[in-house]
This record gives sequence, C-alpha cells and structure tokens, in this order.
Amino acid sequence: MQREVRLSIIIPCYNAATTLGEQLTALASQRWDRPWEVIVADNGSRDESRRVAADFLVRMPNLRIIDAGARRGGAFARNEGVRHARGTALAFVDADDVVAPGWVAAIGQALDTFPFVASRFDIEHLNHHSWLSRTRRNPQADGLQRVSYPPYLPHAGGSGLAIERTLHDQVGGFDETLSRLMDTDYCFRVQLQCQVPLTFVPDALVYVRYRDTLVGMLRQTRERAIANVALARRYSHLTDTPRRSLSPWLSYARRWLRQVGRVVQIRQREHLAEWLRMNAWLIGLLQGSLQYRCPPLAI
Repeated sequence: MQREVRLSIIIPCYNAATTLGEQLTALASQRWDRPWEVIVADNGSRDESRRVAADFLVRMPNLRIIDAGARRGGAFARNEGVRHARGTALAFVDADDVVAPGWVAAIGQALDTFPFVASRFDIEHLNHHSWLSRTRRNPQADGLQRVSYPPYLPHAGGSGLAIERTLHDQVGGFDETLSRLMDTDYCFRVQLQCQVPLTFVPDALVYVRYRDTLVGMLRQTRERAIANVALARRYSHLTDTPRRSLSPWLSYARRWLRQVGRVVQIRQREHLAEWLRMNAWLIGLLQGSLQYRCPPLAI
C-alpha cells in the first residue's frame, strides 16, 4: 500500500537553467524516512530550465515538472505547484538557492511540532566569489526577520518556508497581485488569519544566492522598498497612528541629507555599493509613497 506523501517541496522556476541543477542536485542527495516529493513549477521559462529539470527525473523518481506558465509571477507558480501537490505539508525553495545537507529531514521533522516554519539562511556559500556580497547582511542568520510597521509580525524569506497544507488553503495561498514581498505578506496573513506563530528552525539551512551585479542589486533594492510601502499601506488599518503628518516627510528629508554627507566617506568600491544601495532604497521609499499616497516609511 502506497504511503501518504507527507511533504511537497515546490520550486517556482523562471529562466533558471544556470542554477536549477544545483538545487536539484542538493535535493537528490537528501534523505528522510517519510514520503516526500519535489515539484518544479515552470513559470513559462524561455531557456533550458525544463530540460535541466527533466535530466533529474531518473535520479529523482519523486520529482515532477508542471506547467505553471499561465500567468507570470512567483506567487502564481507557487500556488500552481500547490494545486498539483500531494503532500499534507508544503515547503517552498527557490530555483537559484541550494538547500544544505539534511534540510528536508530538518524541515519535515519541525513540521511535526510546529505548523508554520522558516529556515536559516547562509549568504556566504554561494556568494563568496562576489565582492558585492561583502556589502550585504544576512537577514535570517539567527532568527526571523522583522518589520517596523504594522502588523509588526515576524516574517521570513519564501525560500525555505514550510507550512501545513490546511493553513495554506485557509489563507488562499500567496497573493498573486504582488510582484515583491509576497512571502512577507503570506507570513503576515497566516499569523493573523490562522492565529499560529512562525517558528525559526536553525537546523534547516538554505544557501541563498544574491544578485551578482551592481545594477541588479540596486534594482532589487528599489523594488523591495516600493513593496514595503505597499505592505505598510495594506496593513495600516491595524494601527491608530495618524496618516497625515509632516513628521515622516521631515524625517525622510533628513535621511537624504545624511546620505549626501556620507559621500565623502567613500574609499572603496564596497563603500560605493553600500552608498548607492541606500540611495536606491530611499528612492524606492519615495516612489512607493507617491504611488500609494502615504508618508515615507522610517525603515
């Protein structure tokens, strides 16, 4: 008699031919005494991603490749993967990251105790060759991430996130209208609607890959700033703080003055990258404020 699949690991994939093989190689070497499967949800890739995944079908009888290209976006690909999943629990990892040895067992065992869990991040393993990595901090090295705006709840990156399927279904999955921070929004909604905490699992380690070009890093930073403003606006009803005030704008202006003053401290390319990244962040906050008609965030 076939045993019930306990864990479905979903990999949203779009044009990830150069990195997907590393992730699948890592998953192929994992061992756990419970039934589990891997689903590559191809979000309309135009490169060789599907062929790369297909090359693992013999090595990984628990691997399936599905077409998730009806709509562009990571949220849709994750949700489509869930619709094809057989597991009673779900885990999500990115196609450009790599799970560490023992990750499947660690995250699977954690789900036996906690219904909503997040992995620990390592940012050195895949980025040691890039000087840009020295300008980045690890947001999930020893605990969950936090925001300084409502609902003030912990959150985690979507790569390495795992949840009981009943909770995923209860919140309706990832919000497909979001292009950024859909994982943060997902964490908020699960905690608010299901009344369950998000638990950090230090033994479940994911090697995270960062953008390896300055332009890519700056674009991502600006887009994340805009997305943070969108989320703050979405959850602003959870606070009594008045929206209309000059104070946030004055604070924002002072941040720019301090930022301009730091230009004289630039001595190395790492310093320049950090300075430019903060510029991109502040520009994104302003764009978000204008787009969503709210004061700049103090983050």
